[in-house]
Amino acid sequence: MKDQVRGKAEEIKGKVTGNRGEEMKGKARQNVGKVKRTVRDVKEDVRSAANRNRTSR
Repeated sequence: MKDQVRGKAEEIKGKVTGNRGEEMKGKARQNVGKVKRTVRDVKEDVRSAANRNRTSR
């Protein structure tokens, strides 16, 4: 979440100042944040599935 917020701020700063590099850097940071969230969600799903399998035996 922190990466997404920081990335959005960088993107807006880049748009306001006309700095295309800063804007792209912000978009990239937002994507990093999305990937991190997806990985965290997958890890949580795997743990949940593993716990269900243990309790069902």
